[in-house]
Parts: sequence; C-alpha cells; structure tokens
Amino acid sequence: MKLNWKLWLPQRHKSMLVKFAVAVLLMGLAFRLLLVRSTDISSPVETPFPETQKTVAFEPPASLEAEENEEQIPRTEKCDLFTGDWLPNPSGPIYTNKSCPFIEGHQNCMRNGRPDTGYLYWRWNPRGCDLPRFDSERFLEMMRNKSWALIGDSISRNHVQSLLCMLSTVEKPTEVYHDKEYKSRRWHFPTYNLTISVIFSPFLVKATIFEDYNGVSTSEVQLHLDKLDKQWTNLYQKLDYMIISTGKWFLKSSVYYENNEVVGCHYCPKRKLKELGFDFAYRKALRQVMNFIATSNHKGLILFRTSTPDHFENGEWSSGGTCKRKVPAKEGEVQLKSVHKILHDIELEEFKNVTEKASTNGVNLKLLDVNPLSLLRPDGHPGIYREYHPFARDRNAKVQNDCLHWCLPGPIDSWNDVIMEMVVNS
Repeated sequence: MKLNWKLWLPQRHKSMLVKFAVAVLLMGLAFRLLLVRSTDISSPVETPFPETQKTVAFEPPASLEAEENEEQIPRTEKCDLFTGDWLPNPSGPIYTNKSCPFIEGHQNCMRNGRPDTGYLYWRWNPRGCDLPRFDSERFLEMMRNKSWALIGDSISRNHVQSLLCMLSTVEKPTEVYHDKEYKSRRWHFPTYNLTISVIFSPFLVKATIFEDYNGVSTSEVQLHLDKLDKQWTNLYQKLDYMIISTGKWFLKSSVYYENNEVVGCHYCPKRKLKELGFDFAYRKALRQVMNFIATSNHKGLILFRTSTPDHFENGEWSSGGTCKRKVPAKEGEVQLKSVHKILHDIELEEFKNVTEKASTNGVNLKLLDVNPLSLLRPDGHPGIYREYHPFARDRNAKVQNDCLHWCLPGPIDSWNDVIMEMVVNS
C-alpha cells in the first residue's frame, strides 16, 4: 500500500516539516562555510610567522650544516669581511697547543706560562654577514691535488702554523722540505695530495740581510727595489694558491739600489746617502710585485695580505715596549700607529692600481685586509711569554716582549675563517 504523505499529515504538521527542512539546510551551509574557513587559516597556525622563525634557535644535523652554510654565506662582493667586531666564543679554538705539534716555541704562549686564557674565546664577526668557522675537512677536500704557499716574513710563518694546526685536526701532514734555518718549509697531506709551503721573503724584492734570529743587525739591509726575490718568483707558476705579504721589514735601516746602483737609504746616519724614507722603498717594491702578479697570467687564486700592526706600548721592540692587555679592543679604543697607517695606505693604493689590469689578464687577485681586525686584538700577542717561563730563574730578569707575532691558538686563527670564505666564493 502506497502512502500519500500529503493526505496523511495534517496541514499544521506540513508547515512544521517545511520549517524543519529549511533549518537543516541552513545549518549545513553554515557548517560547510565554517569548515572551509578553518582550513584556510590552519597553515599560519602550524607554521610560525617569519618574525617568529628569526628567533627560533635550533641545531641543524651535522650532515646538513655544510650545505646550509654554503647557501646562506653572503657573497664576498656583497659583504665586507674586514669590518666587524670580536664577539665572545665560548666554544674556543678547534685545537690546543698540546694537540698541535707545529707551533714554534715563541708562539706557544700557554706552554711558556701565560696564565690568562680569555684571549682564546673570541671570534671575528663581520657586520651584516654570517662568517662560518673554518671547516678543516671541507678545506682539505676542496684542495685535493693542490699546492698552497704563504709568502712573506715571520708573520706568514706564524700564519702557516695556525693553518697547519687547524688542518691537522683531520690529518697531520709530513714535512718534506726545509731550508737551513727552517724559515722556508713545506708540508704534505698524503690523503689529499695537498702541499702547503711557507716561503721566507720578507721584502718580496731582492735583499741581503745582516740580522740574527732576535732581530739584531750588524749592518743595513741591501735592498734592490727593482728586482723581485727569486725565492718566490721561481715557484710562482707552480702554485695554485698563494697568500703574499710584506710590510714591517721596510722600517729597518736599509740601503736602496736600482739598476745595481745606490740611490739612497732609510735611517743610515753613518753613511753620506740621501734619506728617501721607508715609504719610498715600500711603494717601489709593492709596485714591482703587483705588476708582476697582474701581468702573470696565473690561473690560480692569489691573496694579497695587508700588513699587521703591532701593539707595543711604552716603547718598541728594542726599547722596552710591552703589551699587557687581556681583552680585545672596541672600535676606536686603539689607533693605528702612523708608520702602520703609511704602510697600509700604500698597500691599498698599489693593490687598487692593478685590479683592472689583473682582471683583464684573467688573474684572480684578491685583497686579504687583516689589518683592521688585527688592530682590535692587543691581547693576542706573546708579550713576555715569548720565552719559556721567563721569570722562573730570575724574577728581575730583563725579558724581551713580543707584541708583533700572535699566540697560537689565538686571533690569527680567525684569518683562516675569512680565507675559507674567500676560497669558497672565489
């Protein structure tokens, strides 16, 4: 039997049924709209806003850290790596004076008895950039079958020790060459077939030096301003990477030659020669060096490192100067001495004069300007701890202070952070 709902329900009930159906329909539409709206706003709730993301700290997996750093490192052209501040670094250096066998005695400040260790816990932080720490393993991988040389004076020797100490956390190299005085040396990393050399050429031009290990001279330096030192030029084309520098040696008493004839001198009161000044010689020598590099068609990477300031106070090397500070300086707290400013200005000018020529000739020449960041580290020198426990035998001993070279570990390690960035982006 088929029911006729219209006849079965009273008229009043019909009206109620219609109202109920309309209400159900409206509730369904409202629920659907609510569901859609809820779906639209769920994403921001689950994912923090950009402002929140900036403040969230996390430790990325070690396997991803190198890749992320490579993507996030600002390009050198967009970032001034040499203007910044020294910030606290609680993690400290990646090596110790006990773990590294390559530190010379004069730079081994902790072994020599330096009691404070605060100078070890700082890192260089360029403003507006993220400068990752030196990655020893990655550096070695990048440098397979390559050759490096640090060319210059004792600061270059100081620097090569720092670099070797950092790389030796992955593999300890074998020394394969040294000269009679151990001033020029070469090491080999067998797993990576990488060689790293230090070539002692304090003037970069031909020089005859009459000086002992402590810097005591018996005569003026004989300096040929128009002849480059073959100690480095003979090896130049065989090297893939170079860090070239000079500077402080030009302040020494010297006789200047051009075309094998004496043209004058710097600080030679016992000779009847024209005083030309160290700046004259420095500009002449650097111009020779820069032109040689810019026209060399060298296919590797050449970093020209600026000279580093000393921090002698109340005297100089030979007149009782000391360096007793224990913390880095803030910008403006220490001033570049006039002689160092002259050296630095000449370096920047002569480098700038050949950049276009080098680029035209396909020479990859870059400026490694460690001068400003080094100026802020008066606390990083050996000072009286140049020698082993200097007052152990005599509390009143007259001790030579070293406020020019750098303790290892120490501030000079941060130079390698900067170099790593420049090499990665070269």
